[in-house]
Amino acid sequence: MQYCPQCGSPDIGTRIPPGDNRPRRVCAECGYVHYQNPRNVAGCLLEWQGRVLLCRRAIEPRYGKWTLPAGFMENGETTAEAAARETREEACAEPANLRLYCMFSLPHISQVYIIYRGELRAGVHRAGEESLATELYGEGEVPWAELAFPVVGESLRLYFADRRKGDFSVHTGDIVRRGGRALEIRHD
Repeated sequence: MQYCPQCGSPDIGTRIPPGDNRPRRVCAECGYVHYQNPRNVAGCLLEWQGRVLLCRRAIEPRYGKWTLPAGFMENGETTAEAAARETREEACAEPANLRLYCMFSLPHISQVYIIYRGELRAGVHRAGEESLATELYGEGEVPWAELAFPVVGESLRLYFADRRKGDFSVHTGDIVRRGGRALEIRHD
């Protein structure tokens, strides 16, 4: 940040504002405080006839890898609305009967993933602008080594385990980086 978004002053510095406990970018001219907060990602884990919907990414990061239809929330929408919108955009699919399923904090990339579980209405899907392809996979068919993100793999593992038990619950936890590229998954 080179200029204050409030007044345009180039006199921006890093300091702890009064009443705060973290260093922030603060304008010395008008006092504007620039807060950077985690971004929320919302998506859907949809089933149709025992298989789950995955999208093959047509964008970076992780171009060509498989993921759940998900993306960043927009202002003015609920998490469920964001998950449904992303599913329509990425998979041209209509979700039904959405229920909160997983919420994972990823502090190393300042994101929170919120995944809803539901049904794929009428089994209809096709690649949207951000997808190369869409596909329905059974548990033994999931391209596990080709998944785009660890949070997708963890959500799918939980889903298939819950389905085998016949009991779906809401899962929460953290996916944290521990040295280099190693990730640790902690469940609440």
